[in-house]
Amino acid sequence: MAFQKHPIKFIALVLLTSTVLLSSCASKKDVVYFQNASGFETMVSDNSHTNKFKIDDVVNIVVSTYDPIASQPFNLFKGAAEGGIRPEQVDYIIDKNGEIDFPVIGSLKVAGLSPEETKALLKEKLTPYLKDPIINIRLKNFTVTVLGEVNRPGTYPVNGEQITILEALGLANDLTIKGMRENVMVIRDFNGTKVYTRIDLTKKEALNSPVYYLTQNDVVYVEPNQSAVTASALDNRASIWVSIASVLITSTVLIITRTN
Repeated sequence: MAFQKHPIKFIALVLLTSTVLLSSCASKKDVVYFQNASGFETMVSDNSHTNKFKIDDVVNIVVSTYDPIASQPFNLFKGAAEGGIRPEQVDYIIDKNGEIDFPVIGSLKVAGLSPEETKALLKEKLTPYLKDPIINIRLKNFTVTVLGEVNRPGTYPVNGEQITILEALGLANDLTIKGMRENVMVIRDFNGTKVYTRIDLTKKEALNSPVYYLTQNDVVYVEPNQSAVTASALDNRASIWVSIASVLITSTVLIITRTN
């Protein structure tokens, strides 16, 4: 028989075939986003999102009026103005009770409120002191973290008041080919309580997921798919396969030597 004439080639063929059979390749359905969305389809999303302040958020609040002197007591600065340089404004940290200590007004509960709701509350509180105050509010610690099977994992600052999970994955240079798109996990903190939510990015219904819009300090984790798991297992077994191949080749050489 042919394998008796070339036993080493036969062994190599067996090893190669076994490796191919044990490995698995990702199919198109594993890597394509929004697979059930047809061409020119219109989808009306009912997913409305308004960011809410949380405990430990760092918030910048600027109060201004047509009379700068009148609004000055409601803006805190650290350091004195020197050489025409304006001192740095103090940010507010939301404490464990969900409150900030605002000048003149005192304790103000803002956790759970949106920036617009906080503006409305401040205008109401400032009415006895200021006429037509202009209030600007900015969340300073809006970051999202993307981990797992992405090309550039890390923590990214968000410029603006909202970001979608797709935009966050874009910051991380998208998922790798080994990322599990149908089971992406978002870890969200609600004032000390962790909530784990999964989203299927292969379906258009992902646009209506409660985690399609991310909130500050959300963590997005992309699990490895079966292809990545199998590849890892094969890598771990590489030394075993080499040892087996070495034993088989050595045994075959001894058999051939003795036969001859």
